[in-house]
Amino acid sequence: MGEQKLRQNQNQNQNQNSPQSSPFDKTNLRQAIEFISSLISLSYSVKVFSVKWQLIRSKLEELNSGLIAVENCDSCENSALSNLIPAILVTVKDCYDLARICVDLSYSGKLLMQSDLDVISTKFDQHVKNLSGIYSAGVLAHGFAIIVSRPSLNACKDDLRFYLRDLLTRLKIGDKEMKRQALMNLHEVVAEDEKYVKLVVFEVNEIVNILVNFLDYLDMEIQEEATRVVYVISGFDSYKNVLIGAGVIGPLIRVLENGNDYGKEFAARSLQKLTENSDNAWSVSAHGGVTVLLKICSSVENRGEVIGPACGVLRNLVGVEEIKRFIVEEGAISSFLKLARSKDEVVQINSIEFIQNISYGDESIRQTVIREGGIRLLMRVLDPKSSFSSKTRETALRAIEKLCFCSLNSINILMKCGFMEELLYFLRKGDVSIQELALKVAFRLCGTSEEAKKAMGDAGFMAEFVRLLDAKSYEVREMAIQALSNMVSVPKNRKRFAQDDRNIGLLLQLLDKEDENSGNKKFLLSILMSLTSCNSARRKIATSGYLKNIEKLAEAEVSGAKRLVRKLSTNRFRSMLSGIWHS
Repeated sequence: MGEQKLRQNQNQNQNQNSPQSSPFDKTNLRQAIEFISSLISLSYSVKVFSVKWQLIRSKLEELNSGLIAVENCDSCENSALSNLIPAILVTVKDCYDLARICVDLSYSGKLLMQSDLDVISTKFDQHVKNLSGIYSAGVLAHGFAIIVSRPSLNACKDDLRFYLRDLLTRLKIGDKEMKRQALMNLHEVVAEDEKYVKLVVFEVNEIVNILVNFLDYLDMEIQEEATRVVYVISGFDSYKNVLIGAGVIGPLIRVLENGNDYGKEFAARSLQKLTENSDNAWSVSAHGGVTVLLKICSSVENRGEVIGPACGVLRNLVGVEEIKRFIVEEGAISSFLKLARSKDEVVQINSIEFIQNISYGDESIRQTVIREGGIRLLMRVLDPKSSFSSKTRETALRAIEKLCFCSLNSINILMKCGFMEELLYFLRKGDVSIQELALKVAFRLCGTSEEAKKAMGDAGFMAEFVRLLDAKSYEVREMAIQALSNMVSVPKNRKRFAQDDRNIGLLLQLLDKEDENSGNKKFLLSILMSLTSCNSARRKIATSGYLKNIEKLAEAEVSGAKRLVRKLSTNRFRSMLSGIWHS
């Protein structure tokens, strides 16, 4: 029915009026909209020259959106428009004929048809430009910023694409308010549904180029809204390269320099996402971004919402050696140590992570951080009496591990600053996340030196490791067992551990419960083996009633079980001889 109506109306229009003399009226405009809609539907039936028809269809959708926008203008009396609508109708008729021929496969030659399709595509492109020119001239006053309703959640892909085409048209030909409203609607859909992001990037991809151009727009509201949309797209790893290919880095840096506060914030956030891939670091540097970012981070005038992600970008960039050296030479370490004292959580976390990243694996920078008070600063963050958030404390604890655990001298500085007491506090009373992190740090610390093991034994860490031996998390149990295995390698700690009868009993119970193939069994046997060098512990193991279980493990060839049985049996035989000798 739609095709039949299209033919009838086109014939009637052709008979009554020529393109040069047709007066503009709403009826002609409505006809053009209906004809284009019918032609779009027909184009989906074409199975040949698919690439060319896809291009034509995108131009038809764009033209249709523009005409719908014109239809809803308060005023559209314009001579250029009066000539444009009939010309569009003629082109639509010609295109309809080509579509029909392609559907019927009745064309005389492929090369000739390809040429005809190229010509018709160029004509539609010119119509879109002419319509855009009329809009840009300001002779059309819009009544409504957005006409096409947003498709429902279950809408088909064609409806989503048409909606985006409509937004694209308004971004191209709309005035300031229509552009702003279109950007707001675009942000709304891409933020809520990745399907729209995928269409924007891969099918209606002209939107990406427009967004990049809008980043240099003089109007701050348009610039800000465009930056918000770019930020959403930059959050998807699969689509970052499209933004990079469209040249987004330079404009984002210019927004950082000259945009309003919100524009700067979302530009920095976008760059933080884009520089997670270190390949893009050089692009930021090439556009002068490093200097701009350092200036933002050192300025007290900027909001924390801007400084935080700006720190994050620099944190990503220090993975490139040349950029890292430049940042250090610019005095960034002192600046970021000051930022770590900020009251803004995002700024605190990003600046501490920056310090961690820039010093990791670089002894000279690590020494500079320590010399300028980095350890004392991080210890201040860990202080349970301070008001820092758990998340900030976790970040500080990770930074301490990266910064200090590669050097015995740094560990000694930590000890003098009271690190043991604070680490033990979080192991005992911290939130679940920081408690697990404290366990990981304590596990690593007890593997650094004999002095550290002794100090941890004196501080009471072994009791906490024992408490965590029956934790629900396998990873926590594993770390607690391994840490305890390290700790009892020190004679003083063995004696302390054996003083509590419950400790050895718990180890033997766990040994009985653990699966034979569990790695924890090996460490439990290792702990028990170490304890046999302590007379009191050895007697408790031998008389516990679990000896038969250990012997079964030895028979099953479980690693370490045979050695333990031999040690216990030898000592038991010696005890028997000693008893006979003294009787």
